[in-house]
Amino acid sequence: MKIEDGFRRGIDQPENAEGLHAIAAEAFGALVGTRQISPFSSRPDGLTLEDAYRATPLVRQMYEAQGFKVVGRKIGFTNRTIWAQYGVYAPVWAHVFDGTAYDLANVETLPLASYSEPRIEPEILFGLGAAPSAEMDEIALSSCIAWVALGFEIVQSIFPGWKFSAADTVVANGVHGALLVGPRQPFAPRAAEWLHALTAFEIDLKCDGRVVDQGHSRNVLDGPLSALRHLVGLLARDTVNSPLGAGEIISTGTLTKAMPIAPGECWTAVPNGIALDEIRLRFS
Repeated sequence: MKIEDGFRRGIDQPENAEGLHAIAAEAFGALVGTRQISPFSSRPDGLTLEDAYRATPLVRQMYEAQGFKVVGRKIGFTNRTIWAQYGVYAPVWAHVFDGTAYDLANVETLPLASYSEPRIEPEILFGLGAAPSAEMDEIALSSCIAWVALGFEIVQSIFPGWKFSAADTVVANGVHGALLVGPRQPFAPRAAEWLHALTAFEIDLKCDGRVVDQGHSRNVLDGPLSALRHLVGLLARDTVNSPLGAGEIISTGTLTKAMPIAPGECWTAVPNGIALDEIRLRFS
């Protein structure tokens, strides 16, 4: 199936196409304009999760019209320990663009002015060397991974106070702001080691040298590979959005709580029990 064929089947329905376009346009405008709006789910017409995913290609098209290209996906709310805090009780996903993804080594400081209520999340990132399929178990999925890295995702909320439904987060591009990719480690030469470590490592998240939260790989749907498998399954049932392809970067969800950030702070993520380097990011 071509991506555009699924796109047409999903949204070119006269009864709601106009409404979905309006929702996508308002969400996109808030994202790129650093504005906050009321949650769509709280308005008289509401917003379902199904319709939010049907609006996702529209938001993607709006980014592409601005010159952005999709480079991967982010999975959000894979960490069960934060579900009650946000009132979102299942993972969601969104696109990552070349204008929102950066190699951490090339970023001395990250300005925060363009993000609404930004927070930081340490995450495991995968680079896909081959397209995965829904029939694969986690071991088979791991054969599709070219590299693994630790990174930071900067998330933001166009909805005041981080109050929203799951559907709101989807149409807001998964509350994605930026993805900072740490040193990439080849997966295949040490596949058995990675498979074990990805289910058993811990991480400290520090602000200005002080530990503010600690996390475990199992917080992320029992491990980052479980999160990847969940996403592959979601997309296999999706008639609107395209499946994962070779070359995509996948961010698997926060290992700790998402912590508020401010200019002048320096944040560090220190993994324990996995052969990944600690990473550091300063904000301005």
